[in-house]
Amino acid sequence: MQLNTASGWCQGVRHCPSPNFNARPDGEISLLVIHNISLPPSQFGTGKVQEFFQNQLDATEHPYFEGIRDLKVSAHFLIERDGKITQFVSCLDRAWHAGVSHFEGRESCNDFSLGIELEGTDELPFTDAQYASLLALSRQLRAAYPEITPSRICGHSDIAPGRKTDPGPAFEWMRFRDALRHTGDK
Repeated sequence: MQLNTASGWCQGVRHCPSPNFNARPDGEISLLVIHNISLPPSQFGTGKVQEFFQNQLDATEHPYFEGIRDLKVSAHFLIERDGKITQFVSCLDRAWHAGVSHFEGRESCNDFSLGIELEGTDELPFTDAQYASLLALSRQLRAAYPEITPSRICGHSDIAPGRKTDPGPAFEWMRFRDALRHTGDK
């Protein structure tokens, strides 16, 4: 995997462009937000997250889909249970992943963040393959955007407290941060 900084797209990952993005107001990229998602909830490998981020989800396929049918959302990346990475939005563009949010006194985190979705739930452990891919992707992103320091890597719950809970208690922050530290990331 290699990030092309001119285009904002990673080579060596699946590309599944989403229409749900727009321009960053200032071009700043200084925050990395980790989420979790599964569609239907707690079901993995369905391909429905990809359909959702592309506005192609058939609301009649599952009762849960009816409640999200009109949402227009995306993330920059999805890491599936087997570690495969899909990119939906160029890093240079603003994906619609954070919603109403704030970080260090700033509102609208989508303006200056990258969003990574892990296929999962708050309660179920994430896989070793997901942690390995998250670490590799985080290294690429931090090399390209050095403003993303370890203290500027957070969960959706950190920027939307009370509204969001992901990546949830099953995400092993210490494991992830220790791995970043042991690869020379400070």
